[in-house]
Amino acid sequence: MIIRRSPHDPSVFFIISQDFLNFHRRHSHARKTRKNQCHASARPQKAAYTVYSYDGGALSGTEVASALGKDPERCFKTLVTVGKTGGHYVFMIPVAAELDLRKAASAAGEKSVAMLPQKELLPLTGYIHGGCSPIGMKKQFPTFADATIADGETVCFSGGRVGLQIETTLAVLQSVVPVTLADLTV
Repeated sequence: MIIRRSPHDPSVFFIISQDFLNFHRRHSHARKTRKNQCHASARPQKAAYTVYSYDGGALSGTEVASALGKDPERCFKTLVTVGKTGGHYVFMIPVAAELDLRKAASAAGEKSVAMLPQKELLPLTGYIHGGCSPIGMKKQFPTFADATIADGETVCFSGGRVGLQIETTLAVLQSVVPVTLADLTV
C-alpha cells in the first residue's frame, strides 16, 4: 500500500494497493518520476490521517515533535538496518529513544543487525536521511515498531521527505504496511 497526493487537491491523500500500482506501471505509456513515493493519486481507499508540514532543515526528531506541538513519545523515527544474513529491516522507534540493536536483531530473527550506511539509504529505499518513511519504500522490508506505538490513539512518522509528517492510527498504518510490535529501545 502506498499513500499518494490527489492531483486536484494537494491536501487530499489516497492509500493505494501495490497490485494496482504494479498494473498501472505495466500498462502506462507515459512514465513519470515520482518526487515522493509516499504520496500520489489513484484508486483511493478510505483511511483517516493528517499531514503536517514544517520548515525542513537539520532538526532532530524531538525538535520536529515540539515544532508540531506533539508528544515526542507519539512521534516515531524510521531506521533501516541490515542483518548479518544481508536482509534489510525497518524499525520505528520514538524520536527520543535509541534503538537497541540486540533487541532489534532478536525481533528480526537475526544474529545481529547494524544500521544501514547513510549513502546506501537513498538507492535502497528511495528516501534520504531525515525523510525516511515506512510507507512507500522501493521494496517492502520487514517492519517492526516499538511496542509503545500501541499506547496512544495516534502515531506520527515521516511523510517521505524532510519537512513532512503523517499522523494516523496504528490500525491504519498496519493496513498499509505490515508492522510487527516488539520491545526495541534501550
